Amino acid sequence: MDGAAQQIVDRRAGIAELSAARAVSRQAVAVAFVFSALVNLLMLTAPLYMLQVYDRVLVSRSEETLLALTLLMGFLFLVMGVLDHARSRIMARVGARIQDQLDARVLSAAFRRLTLAPQDSAALAAQKDLDAIARFWASPVLLACFDAPWTPFFAAAIFVFHPWLGYLALGGGVVIVGLSWLNQRAADAPLHAATLASLAADRQADTLKAESELIQALGMSGAAFVRLKLRRDRALEAALQATDISGRYSVMIRTFRMVLQSAMLGMAAWLVLRQELSAGAMIAASILTGRTLHPVEQAVAQWSTLTRARQARTRLAGLLAQSPPAPRRTELPRPRGELAVQSLTVVPPDATAPVLRGVTFHLAPGQALGVIGPSGSGKSSLARALTGIWQPAAGCVRLGGATLD
Repeated sequence: MDGAAQQIVDRRAGIAELSAARAVSRQAVAVAFVFSALVNLLMLTAPLYMLQVYDRVLVSRSEETLLALTLLMGFLFLVMGVLDHARSRIMARVGARIQDQLDARVLSAAFRRLTLAPQDSAALAAQKDLDAIARFWASPVLLACFDAPWTPFFAAAIFVFHPWLGYLALGGGVVIVGLSWLNQRAADAPLHAATLASLAADRQADTLKAESELIQALGMSGAAFVRLKLRRDRALEAALQATDISGRYSVMIRTFRMVLQSAMLGMAAWLVLRQELSAGAMIAASILTGRTLHPVEQAVAQWSTLTRARQARTRLAGLLAQSPPAPRRTELPRPRGELAVQSLTVVPPDATAPVLRGVTFHLAPGQALGVIGPSGSGKSSLARALTGIWQPAAGCVRLGGATLD
């Protein structure tokens, strides 16, 4: 199995953990989906109201009918607003629950990974990646995904008014989907580069803060700030490039939608002049066209949120797979102060050559041992092995007769 295939297989364990955290909120997501269905059905209120006003009220000149229709419309819009607000609140809490479930696990995995690879980018960005996933669940782009299955329903409703109007809406929808696909192709790479550049800048800033006393003592503050500013400038430039691309396609789609709605209104007016369509259907078709294309437009406007969440999920899955949950340990009696090291060999993480080989000693309770030597001789490596931070490549460390693992 090659390296890429092995990486995909290894990531599956992390994906399973993320999916398990999401599955806990399955019922809440289902309720939000049902609310979305009701919201989309209630979206028909405006076109149906226009249809009735133009085709029934204006013809009959009945004020009672107009009042009844207006009161019904107001009630339905109130219900729609309540349901829309409710589904937004539900999804915000789903994101918060997922973050709460994974917070300790992700932090633990990041700590364990950083002890082995202090510069691991996935471990350093773990908490931000979890925040990105939580924001995605509470973002409008997910609600747009819930609304997307209703797009064919609204398009079919336009076909009911007149086939030509339906074909115009269908053609416009194809163009907008094509623009959305181009936006994805064009924006994914810049968004990924912007994310990596931002993480690198944040990592360097954290390092400078941690070493602030040493940097000031050595008179390196100016040089350190210049290097940090260069990194932050690169991150800002990458973010602006990604924003420009997404913004360009978002404006193109929004402009095309307005042109399409105007074209729909013009064609409908022409059909009215030919007495093939009523005036109410003309207005209703224009409203339905906007509603048909709304989920796609909203998804493109929020595409950066979706892309960051997808990249964050990939990194988190790899991190969780690299640092699986610690197995449940057997409860042992309180250890005696007896330390035994037998043929200990230590190889640092991401290295192949051992820094310690064949170390053996025994300390009875009350005894002490001093370890001296030049820099790089393995003193810190021995301490990491004795405390269980690094696992021995060979041999063992026993405390009170039991191995550290």
